[in-house]
Amino acid sequence: MSAMTRTLFVSLGLALMSASLAEAKTMSPAAVATIGQHKLLTDADGQSLYTFDKDQPGKSECTLLCALAWPPFEAPAGAKASGHWSIVTRPTGVTQWAYNGAPLYTYHFDSQPGDVHGDGAEGVWHVARP
Repeated sequence: MSAMTRTLFVSLGLALMSASLAEAKTMSPAAVATIGQHKLLTDADGQSLYTFDKDQPGKSECTLLCALAWPPFEAPAGAKASGHWSIVTRPTGVTQWAYNGAPLYTYHFDSQPGDVHGDGAEGVWHVARP
């Protein structure tokens, strides 16, 4: 194999690896679960995700004590927005996932995957639906 052919194969391999890594970072950060007859978004551990009616698109209003009961669904460093998914930067600098602009949260009192104890809480918390 000539040096030029080897260089071409190495370059092609690196390009394919880069494309794979970029695709991996833009995969959906949540899963879709079916609870009863309803579909909802969950984190990787199967914990239900919620939206908060008092949030503005792209901005979380759930801070301090609120965030203790409703932890933000954090986006890891290097996460990329894609499709319905975006990233919100909280006042503390922590980043969290948003779906259709709505910041997402888990609920501290959901102890098992599939629990939806927070749905309808205070009339302003709702399970996130795809």
